[in-house]
Amino acid sequence: MKVIVMGCGKVGEQLCQMLDRAGHEVVVIDEALSNLERLAPGFSGRKIHGVGFDRDILYQAGIQSAEAFAACSPSDNANIIAARIARNIYHVPRVVARLNEPRRAEIYRRLGLATFAMSTWSAERINELLTHTDMDSVYSFGRGEVSLVTIEIDSHLEGHAVKDLVIPGEIQVNVITRQDQAFIPGPATLFRNGDIVHLAVLTEAMGRLESLIGK
Repeated sequence: MKVIVMGCGKVGEQLCQMLDRAGHEVVVIDEALSNLERLAPGFSGRKIHGVGFDRDILYQAGIQSAEAFAACSPSDNANIIAARIARNIYHVPRVVARLNEPRRAEIYRRLGLATFAMSTWSAERINELLTHTDMDSVYSFGRGEVSLVTIEIDSHLEGHAVKDLVIPGEIQVNVITRQDQAFIPGPATLFRNGDIVHLAVLTEAMGRLESLIGK
């Protein structure tokens, strides 16, 4: 997966290293050369010196083909501008933005942007949000411990029961939207192709949900 990370501070650096070790194609952008130099010599991604929402810089980073974008700079305004450009202009599928002022989170959610507060989120959680590409995390609760996730049922899950995706205390199926109508399912409800399923998931259980989806 091709990921662009804007901002190479402490968390941005950790995220870049994590994604790089996992074999993803990483491009990191930062206005400060000293921040880019934080990356270990073994980092195989690309480093770009510049402003992360500048059109020329984004083109240089390959925004047209990016599959994920993480805005991790220390500026809320810069992060939101960059995230909106990535999502609305270049249609990057997965976009998250760092947020220093949590009170603004609801405003940004209304704009269709996933946000994370640096006081409560780690590089590991950002990595999970970006790389679990079959799932769309639309809301986080508390300090990010639980996420509301949506998935679309395809043919290999059609006919499975809701109980097959439930792990008590970790993964809970809350709502199914079928042909534009939503309902609360029971454990024996069977999935149909094209169902949109809304689940509450512990952030640390994202990998287990991905395994269940892929069974």
